[in-house]
Amino acid sequence: MSLNVHKIRSPLLQLHHVMKKHYSVGPKGAAAKASELFSDEQRRQRENVGRIEKIEVRYLGLPHDTTLVMNRELSTPYDCARHIGEKYCKQTALALVDNKSPWDMRRPLRDSCTLQLLNFTSPEPHIANKAFWRSCSFLLGAVLQASFKPEAGLFLHSFPKPNIKSGSFVHDIVLAEEHWNPTVPELRALSIEMIKLAQQDRPIERLDVSSELAMEMFHDNPFKREQIPSVAAQNNGQVTVYRVGEHLDISKGPMVGSTGLLGRCTISAAHPLKEGSESGKHFYRMQGVALPAALRIGHFAYNVLENRSRKMNAAKLPNEPFEESVAEQVA
Repeated sequence: MSLNVHKIRSPLLQLHHVMKKHYSVGPKGAAAKASELFSDEQRRQRENVGRIEKIEVRYLGLPHDTTLVMNRELSTPYDCARHIGEKYCKQTALALVDNKSPWDMRRPLRDSCTLQLLNFTSPEPHIANKAFWRSCSFLLGAVLQASFKPEAGLFLHSFPKPNIKSGSFVHDIVLAEEHWNPTVPELRALSIEMIKLAQQDRPIERLDVSSELAMEMFHDNPFKREQIPSVAAQNNGQVTVYRVGEHLDISKGPMVGSTGLLGRCTISAAHPLKEGSESGKHFYRMQGVALPAALRIGHFAYNVLENRSRKMNAAKLPNEPFEESVAEQVA
């Protein structure tokens, strides 16, 4: 098995010699190429907008309601937040368009609309909380993809739709090793990598692409390639892809706008999934728990959440028929 925990500070420093054989930061050529395809398509879509048309965005919220004149298919809720105040860029998790549609902060607005900016301290934060849970699954995939050496045979399979009541966010993976049982220090090292990603405050970007381009982006992942036709069939031939750094994954979204919104985080468990596993391809359910950076709770309360998150999450299993449960498996 192979995980990277380079530059781990005390008290894990003494474990570095043990962990080095498990984790590594080798060059990720496939990830870089997929990210380049994402950038090229993002640029192409922007250039295809053509003549810039103006739209009116009626912002509803603090410090006061206001109307902004923005650019159709180019301006995003994040751009609107910059006009309202810098703190709204940092605090906002998600936008709500026309009082009904959750909207990624960096997703271009299509038409004139009303706009609300949602955060985790709102009176009804359930929309932002679901986006946060989904984003945690996505970011866990990024950490795992960057951590395992090629010989581990890692493939990211999918993550189910978020269910906060379950007590854990999830990412289902495939490994070549049949009996992987990560130690407490190894799980702690993954948790540290999640926190480091949060501290980098990287944008989480969304892009709708054709199924053909999605196939090219995920050409090295047979599980994603198997999923793409079903995803595209339910989305007018399009596949929604998210990116953080050079890491890409498929998700319906929405997600929060930045890794900086992630606060305390623990990768708590790795459960083997016997059903669907075969020689050289073994399923595992990775689980964790996290809090938004804006929320603080005591050590005892967080320890309760950690313990709860170790229990096997009962969400849809990755090896259940994909065509029948695409909405469950691609969150």
